[in-house]
Amino acid sequence: MGRAVTVATCALNQWALDFEGNLERIFRSIDIAKSKGARYRLGPELEICGYGCSDHFYESDTLLHSFEVLGKLLESPATQDIICDVGMPVLHRNVRYNCRVIFLNKKILLIRPKISLANAGNYRELRWFTPWSKARHVEEYFLPRIIQEVTGQETVPFGDAVLATKDTCLGTEICEELWAPNSPHIEMGLDGVEIFTNSSGSHHVLRKAHTRVDLVNSATAKNGGIYILANQKGCDGDRLYYDGCAMISVNGETVAQGSQFSLDDVEVLVATLDLEDVRSYRAEISSRNLAASKVNPYPRVKVNFALSCPDDLAVPTCMPIQWRHHSPEEEISLGPACWLWDYLRRSKQAGFLLPLSGGIDSSATACIVYSMCHQVCLAVKNGNADVLADARRIVNDETYIPEEPREFCKRVLTTCYMASENSSQDTCNRAKLLAEQIGSYHINLNIDAAVKVVVGIFSVVTGRTPQFSVYGGSSRESLALQNVQARIRMVLAYLFAQLTLWARRMPGGLLVLGSANVDESLRGYLTKYDCSSADINPIGGISKTDLKSFIQYCIENFQLTALRSIMSAPPTAELEPLVDGQVAQTDEADMGMTYAELSIYGKLRKIGKAGPYSMFCKLINIWKEIFTPREVASKVKHFFRMYSVNRHKMTTLTPSYHAENYSPDDNRFDLRPFLYNTSWSWQFRCIDKQVN
Repeated sequence: MGRAVTVATCALNQWALDFEGNLERIFRSIDIAKSKGARYRLGPELEICGYGCSDHFYESDTLLHSFEVLGKLLESPATQDIICDVGMPVLHRNVRYNCRVIFLNKKILLIRPKISLANAGNYRELRWFTPWSKARHVEEYFLPRIIQEVTGQETVPFGDAVLATKDTCLGTEICEELWAPNSPHIEMGLDGVEIFTNSSGSHHVLRKAHTRVDLVNSATAKNGGIYILANQKGCDGDRLYYDGCAMISVNGETVAQGSQFSLDDVEVLVATLDLEDVRSYRAEISSRNLAASKVNPYPRVKVNFALSCPDDLAVPTCMPIQWRHHSPEEEISLGPACWLWDYLRRSKQAGFLLPLSGGIDSSATACIVYSMCHQVCLAVKNGNADVLADARRIVNDETYIPEEPREFCKRVLTTCYMASENSSQDTCNRAKLLAEQIGSYHINLNIDAAVKVVVGIFSVVTGRTPQFSVYGGSSRESLALQNVQARIRMVLAYLFAQLTLWARRMPGGLLVLGSANVDESLRGYLTKYDCSSADINPIGGISKTDLKSFIQYCIENFQLTALRSIMSAPPTAELEPLVDGQVAQTDEADMGMTYAELSIYGKLRKIGKAGPYSMFCKLINIWKEIFTPREVASKVKHFFRMYSVNRHKMTTLTPSYHAENYSPDDNRFDLRPFLYNTSWSWQFRCIDKQVN
């Protein structure tokens, strides 16, 4: 009697609508799984078309091409003698479902539609798909002719069923179903399912990985069983980075762990596991066995195939391991770096241009690019031919080998310090020193001539010349003059991104990187269409507090000593005139709040779902030792006034790496008006009543 089963799961860097590339990566994962003796292979959610197709799911082309790819998989000798579990959209009786298609030896065994759809935060699955609501019910699905010609089947089972092989029973979950309070694995486990599979499209959020790992392990801790999780990895076309972490767990303990961040497009985990471990574990859980005796059974699809061999007593099985989690600083160093690499190579650009101000935010962005260069060099050193080919294409040199991060950084990163008469020598020196230490191609320029021309045009037309407030001008004049500087920097950034390589007799263009953090965006402390307006922003979802910790991490791990003076300097926009050659303007004074306070406001507003009144009620307890109720009320009112006045800026926010669950990203994560009644009269009156 077979007891040792060998199974494979994977993390694939799929790309929305890249059917050819997606098929190639699926084939590679199957080849690796078979070469390591696996008899079952699990892939990520919607891996055939890519998870991030969004409204392309409405198109019949997406369904057609998905079936065409499925046909290629079914007819290939590479998929023989291994159960393949792939993800794609399927239209059943004119209803679109997010499905797993499970097949063996040119025969489709089962099409299993998703039961619980993800529809919170960045997820909008209910927009495109319908959940399968018929529990333990199976219908006939009429296959398209292109599939019938390969399989010889006219119909196949479609619905909520499990697979019964010669030696065990497998049940399917899809991503969100693991997170649901009534996860299918509970009832499936009671009905004798021993192997649970989960195909995910789960994206990275700082400090989230342990939650996913805990859910997988807890799924089998109470009920026993083997849990196999596959996940998408990489940037598949938008703001999210899917962070892999494929894993296999047995009876509540992890036995195989995939990487969370890597430049490998295909990563396959293979584990050999003892079914008797599951059976003996379940045998002594009397409460589980009593519940199992009353469970409503699942339809079983019989499969004339075994995941084990008859004579396998000598086959070694996998033992539990300790999961290693990255620190938040490591996550910031690795996640956005991998996202940038995917964006750079898939956009077919020649590198990045970063306006480097000498402050924490732009310096953190530079460090992330430098970390990306480290990852590229490490991947090439480890024999990753895909990364080497991409690097050679990016630098336009067929013989190039990236071996040293600083040297590679000089080829792919151009930094630019844009000085004005309001800039200090300190920030100029800090930017220059950091550029030298990371190796970027660095440019110094002065924007004063352009600023004077623009202001001069206004003066000629109106007959009036605006002045900074320190020279007697109004706050309106001063703010307008600051905004002119900021916007001219954006225009120059794009000019240099397009033509810097041309001027250096090199081909290609550069992607402009933004560097506004999540707290500044929330407060609206940025000029609309300034240097925060860029092609992409790797730190737009990261708080100032986390960025400071990341800068310290870079000092210690990359030996970037230039960051020490950057860390110790007060954050400043340097848009107002200097006083005795020194910066007089600071960010926190301008904002009327600290970055630490902003993080608290952001988490209460988005994660805590707090309006002005609820936020006040929470903060009078959180801050009872440091502020009076009246001071708390004043702070809350000031935040909501500034947030609502500036909310319109979020409609043009540069696409940013999603890293925090209190991101104000207006694209699809934080959906709110951008024209508010900024007096908040009713809400603030409720606060005042409580203060009194």
